[in-house]
Amino acid sequence: MSGKQRQPALARRLAAEAVGSMLLAALVIGSGIAAQQLSPNQTGLELAENAAVTAAGLFAIILMVGPVSGAHFNPVVSAVDAVFGGLSWRDVAAYLPAQVAGCTAGAVLANLMFDRAAVSIATHHRASGPHLLSEVVATAGLLLVIFSLARSGRSERAPAAVGAYIGAAYWFTSSTSFANPAITVGRMFSNSFAGIAPASAPGFIAAQIVGGLIGIGLIHLFYPQLTPAAAADVVVAHPGSANGTAPPDGTVPATRSASRSASHD
Repeated sequence: MSGKQRQPALARRLAAEAVGSMLLAALVIGSGIAAQQLSPNQTGLELAENAAVTAAGLFAIILMVGPVSGAHFNPVVSAVDAVFGGLSWRDVAAYLPAQVAGCTAGAVLANLMFDRAAVSIATHHRASGPHLLSEVVATAGLLLVIFSLARSGRSERAPAAVGAYIGAAYWFTSSTSFANPAITVGRMFSNSFAGIAPASAPGFIAAQIVGGLIGIGLIHLFYPQLTPAAAADVVVAHPGSANGTAPPDGTVPATRSASRSASHD
């Protein structure tokens, strides 16, 4: 389709973001609970298990819903996408509650799957200076991975690259790389290996926002020719983006310029 692109209706994209965010939180928290049960008092092994499952599961979830919504699952990713013209600010405002609600629901789901109380407030305090610095680094790095792939036309590699980066960042950051305000909120509701105490969450979210701002600067520095059409492929190419293809039904027609200002992702 040379003149027009077709994209899923906003409701479908929000459902994809909510379900993807729910599955992301469930795999992060659920694998943390399983690691605690299978490898009690072996923190290094627990972290290895948690990181491996998160990396593999994130790869699969991006493949699952990315063709519908782009698979952001992260308000910082959505906001930075809007800064570069790949997503409208109206859609960012709609994506954010879907992502937060999805991650919160994922925490509840993980708790229930392991026969725990549906909601248990985390007591794991994390907001030290090194933890907050780690969140700045983790978030900025995640954005560089995502937007460099979009700029260079390699968005099809994003599922593997994002999964690999997050899995590695579990180890090279002291915070274990939350890099996502939505999942930071969700992880407050599970008092488990992957949880975060509510008192620590504001600091983490602030650090992630700072990381987002630094990420914007680095993307401008490294990829000054990043266009809205390339940004539209974040995290992966999807209908309505530069390289997306039209789904067979349930879509709304839109030009590329309209998708920038109206209902892309």
